[in-house]
Amino acid sequence: MAGRKHAQSTRKHPAGTVSGDLTSALEAIRAGAYVVDEEGCIIAANSSAERLLARSAEQLVGQDAHDLLHRGPHGRPLPRTQCTMRQAFHAGHTAQSDEDYFARADGSLLRISWLLTPYAFGDLGATLVVFHSAESEQADGPRPEPAAATLNELERLALLAETTTQLTSTLDVDEALRRLVALLVPRLADWVVIDLITDLDEVWRAVVVHAEDGVLVHRDDLQGPMPPVPQTSQMPLSRALRGVAATLAGPQTYEGVPDSGIAVEQHQLFEATKMHSVAIAPIRSTREVLGALTAGRSENPVAFHPADLPLIEDIARRAGLALDNARLYQRQRKVAETMQNHLLPQMPGVPGLQMTARYLPAPHASQVGGDWYDAFPLADGSTALAIGDVVGHDLEAAAGMAQVRNMLRAYAWAQEEPTGRIVERLDEAVQHITDVDMATMIFARIEAMDDGTWQLTWTNAGHPPPLLISRDGLADYLTDGHGILLGTGAERQRTDATASLAPGSTLVLYTDGLIEDPGLTLDVGLERLHRHAAALVHRPLTSFTDQLLNRVRPTRNDDDVALLALRTPHRGPESGGPARRR
Repeated sequence: MAGRKHAQSTRKHPAGTVSGDLTSALEAIRAGAYVVDEEGCIIAANSSAERLLARSAEQLVGQDAHDLLHRGPHGRPLPRTQCTMRQAFHAGHTAQSDEDYFARADGSLLRISWLLTPYAFGDLGATLVVFHSAESEQADGPRPEPAAATLNELERLALLAETTTQLTSTLDVDEALRRLVALLVPRLADWVVIDLITDLDEVWRAVVVHAEDGVLVHRDDLQGPMPPVPQTSQMPLSRALRGVAATLAGPQTYEGVPDSGIAVEQHQLFEATKMHSVAIAPIRSTREVLGALTAGRSENPVAFHPADLPLIEDIARRAGLALDNARLYQRQRKVAETMQNHLLPQMPGVPGLQMTARYLPAPHASQVGGDWYDAFPLADGSTALAIGDVVGHDLEAAAGMAQVRNMLRAYAWAQEEPTGRIVERLDEAVQHITDVDMATMIFARIEAMDDGTWQLTWTNAGHPPPLLISRDGLADYLTDGHGILLGTGAERQRTDATASLAPGSTLVLYTDGLIEDPGLTLDVGLERLHRHAAALVHRPLTSFTDQLLNRVRPTRNDDDVALLALRTPHRGPESGGPARRR
């Protein structure tokens, strides 16, 4: 299974999928736009870029942008050392120019103005180029900007593009709000206020932020619960919270007799912030109104203009989609966390035997998965141990894991048979009465012996081998008893293996998320686990387990991890351990 999972992780972002997702994001930009990778090759372009350059996406993607497009004023190829766009690309910072030239497919020159900025899309580091045809702008004559405008058209498009990439790359609501504020203050506004409608249909003023000497300052005294949304009020914030289009407002808007509690709060907001002009837009998803975004100006003397409202609305719309996705994800995580807490068992108390377990969810999954552990007493007085991994990182995998674990408990308790035979019966059942396609596991039995040692008997169904560390730090993998994983349909007899655990021994059972590092072999992870486990064995078992996870789990790991560790007593049963087995 480890190999199968690794193959899945290396195919996580196929080129076609990345290009398609990027193209969809670029279509929101109403100008020519394309994205290049770290080598300067085009990996996605929008339809406006195709039209302006007279080149299809197939003719653009995969090409070196400089070699294909950049030209001097006379149409000759532009040396890279003379290309300001190329220099900005290598420097990795935002830059723009009002006059450069691109080559179109028919050999003609397109005079352009452009903006280049670093662009993060998921875990992909790239660069975004947004460009206009300077010729068409000149032919149409200069476009009069509204007196209130603070951003030109190219800067507005760049802000929208940055809003998209910043907000869609997180599934955390608080982080999305933080990024939204950082995008708007002080570039567009001196203040940002965000009111959110909670799951209980209450309004909560989640953000009131102001820039002071370049630092974003939260006004906690202005944040908190708000009065309910009046259904008939025509005041700007009330309308926005009902999903009505964006509007402008000022302190005079709320100087009259208030028509609702929200109007009172708004009057106090204007007094406290000294804002003289605000633009208020609804934050909507495709399903519902999530809240309202207020951009306000106090230090900037230029009031917002009606021409600014489409930009504020567009930003609020993108924020709504991002917040909706984040909320749905967090709800799923909450359900998954609750389910996982009920599925993973508490460790049984075995006199003299220390046991501890840990479960870490996949960082980018739904906080639940198919990795599991178990420990429970058996009818003959021994203790059963299990560690397993059902393919998947979702609720379906967790449900399959619960089926496998519960069936194992039933077979192990009802049938006093060797571990290998119990797993054979489990494998037969998995294939016929569950939806589990494939799983690995180790099933073991541990019991105290007369000589003060503990005997471990186990069978391994395609799982990474247990690690046994002596009190003196000698570590060995228990590679015997290995067989094929569950769910293959192959009818093969499973073998048992036995090992003696000396007093003070530590046994570690784990899933492959602890050792599997994308791009490296499993041997690298196994060696890392071996080395750190031996170095940490002198620590108390809880500290040993926590430190082992911190040191060994790969930082690039995208899999969940289950770990079960136990330690035998330093002295034999005669000093207070469990009854001897005879």
